Amino acid sequence: MTTRTKARKDPKGGLTAAGREHYRKAEGAKLKPGVKKRLSDMTPDEMKRKGSFLRRHFATLRGPLRDDDGKPTRLALQAHAWGEPVPRTPEAARKLADKGTRLLERYRKHQEKEKASRKAGA
Repeated sequence: MTTRTKARKDPKGGLTAAGREHYRKAEGAKLKPGVKKRLSDMTPDEMKRKGSFLRRHFATLRGPLRDDDGKPTRLALQAHAWGEPVPRTPEAARKLADKGTRLLERYRKHQEKEKASRKAGA
């Protein structure tokens, strides 16, 4: 891995601001940093983003959580970039996926409540 690539990847997990900027230039996508807020401080959109991330990455694991030396892989470190504990086992990854499901459900309930209040006001 080159020094330039290392500057784009946060050793604690996820991408650095430089990594997100490089990705934007290369792919045209606008990546945002992970949501690290507590549940009580999250907006509905942040709940949706974090819930989707947790479900997408930890419901069905696409690789190992530990390498041959026992160190966490980039897959496992992604959780840290989103303010979650680094999963060491598939069971811990499943708990993160379940948390994602709960966040998405909470987001859906908020959307339904908002829709009902708009209907009542119209």
